[in-house]
Amino acid sequence: MKSGRPPQPPTAAEREQASHVSLRRIAGLFAAYRWQLVLVTAIIVASSAVSMAAPFLLRAVIDTALPERDLRLLVLLTAGMLAVAVASAAFGILQTWISTRVGQHVMHRLRSNVFTHLQRQSVGFFTRTRSGEVQSRITNDIGSMQAVVTTTATGIATNLTTAVATLAAMVALSWQLSLISLLVMPPAVLLARKVGALRRELTARRQRELADMNVTIEESLSVSGVQLSKTLGTGPALAERFAASSERLTELELRSELAGRWRMATMGLVFAAVPAVIYLAAGLPATAGQISIGTVVAFTALQNGLFRPLLGLMSVGISLTSSLALFARIFEYLDLPVEIADPAEPADVDPERLAGHVRFEQVSFGYPGGPGPTVDGVDLDIPAGTTLALVGQTGSGKSTLAALLARLHDPGSGRITIDGVDIRTMALADLARVVGMVSQETYLLHATVRENLRYAKPAASDAEIEQAARDAQIHEHIMALPEGYDTVVGSRGHRFSGGEKQRIAIARTLLRNPQVLILDEATSALDTRTERAVQEAFDRLAAGRTTITIAHRLSTVRGADQIAVLDAGRVVEHGTHHSLLRRQGRYAALAA
Repeated sequence: MKSGRPPQPPTAAEREQASHVSLRRIAGLFAAYRWQLVLVTAIIVASSAVSMAAPFLLRAVIDTALPERDLRLLVLLTAGMLAVAVASAAFGILQTWISTRVGQHVMHRLRSNVFTHLQRQSVGFFTRTRSGEVQSRITNDIGSMQAVVTTTATGIATNLTTAVATLAAMVALSWQLSLISLLVMPPAVLLARKVGALRRELTARRQRELADMNVTIEESLSVSGVQLSKTLGTGPALAERFAASSERLTELELRSELAGRWRMATMGLVFAAVPAVIYLAAGLPATAGQISIGTVVAFTALQNGLFRPLLGLMSVGISLTSSLALFARIFEYLDLPVEIADPAEPADVDPERLAGHVRFEQVSFGYPGGPGPTVDGVDLDIPAGTTLALVGQTGSGKSTLAALLARLHDPGSGRITIDGVDIRTMALADLARVVGMVSQETYLLHATVRENLRYAKPAASDAEIEQAARDAQIHEHIMALPEGYDTVVGSRGHRFSGGEKQRIAIARTLLRNPQVLILDEATSALDTRTERAVQEAFDRLAAGRTTITIAHRLSTVRGADQIAVLDAGRVVEHGTHHSLLRRQGRYAALAA
């Protein structure tokens, strides 16, 4: 290697994981298509049986039709050989169509299952996982498995059936010559096993390098990444890092392709030498005259036909063995436990009829690996239609408390209820209809403004979308854009200012009309004039809606029905703006 670190071998955990991938589980991917596979197997058997007629026809041509100058027999035999070729081609096309269709459907289900399962993972999983790693598994790993999934099953069946049929035909022609041909089988099988193990190790390393490259692309070529690299002048270093990763990947790809090729080439030479040994054996004094010329020619053709499926079986075995590393990485994601899951029997609630009375009852929560609880024994009662403001220093647990209500995490102890129903007993879809959240970190899709808003409510009409935008004080700005609501917002909404993105996010949440609205620093990116306009909109919309506001600027929470001051995850003060000021405590210090 001229640059960068050398390719790293797979870790012990990766080797352990790949070695325990169950072939039964892989076969289970095809369970829904068992009848199509039965049909493919029947076609393969029929094709193999038909193709076995060709050597016998060839022997009859050489030993009978040509020496006896029997033109009628010669025409029939050559016509039979042509019919065998046509039938084999037709069987091959049909088999390829069915097997490819099944394989593509299996790939589709695998991709969809992984995507759906990852969608159910908690926010904590994505904070622990490198950016780009998930995309690499779904695209690179599953993409690399495609050839194995679409061709392996039929490859095994085709080569195995052909090998068995060919071996039977060879024995029927001459069992003595068959023994000579099979002498090379034991070393060939041993060789295939060694090459397969080497390929599996290289595949694991290659996919890990692909994941690293994906991470570099995701982090460096996003809008935020490009801005960061330009302002810090790290472009050349990033280019060097990417080039080193690409060079390592190139070496791994080359080694993977060449792994065991010289051994397989040697085996191919041995296979090619077998016909010469057969000719020699047929001409020895001890066997001279016992084997006809037609039998030798037909047997040699069969022998060539035998080694092709045998080499094919070894090649498929090598591909399957090396792909175990890919299956291990995909099954690792499919086996991830779902931390925040729908209850087995969801509570029977109608989200439209819930009033929005929220209670926190001795709620505690700590992040894994954290120094202690982020939220510790919180008790809060927010009657339906009222407003609660959460204030406190950074890291006091305000946003965590809001995330617990939205069930981005589950409390370690205590419970949160809405109208007396524990939110952990509610279906996640029902909870999402009841609780709406606008956070300080606004995320917009690379789509039009209309599509970004309709993301919250796919069935929303254009009139509903525009009304939500008016309520969020963003409609006039959208209409001033060249394409209005059909304007593409750009990657992560970077075409808009922070305040504009936040108002679009507010409109998106309001479009769902949730009974409980969480505003986590929702106006932090707005200037004073715009903040006042949006706050007025919130005040109008708060009627009949429970609103929880998190803010550092206390000017935005003066009118709240109740204010809770958090410190180190505990509620240290609770009351209205004026009552808290009179206490001259923590809130008064924040307001100073």
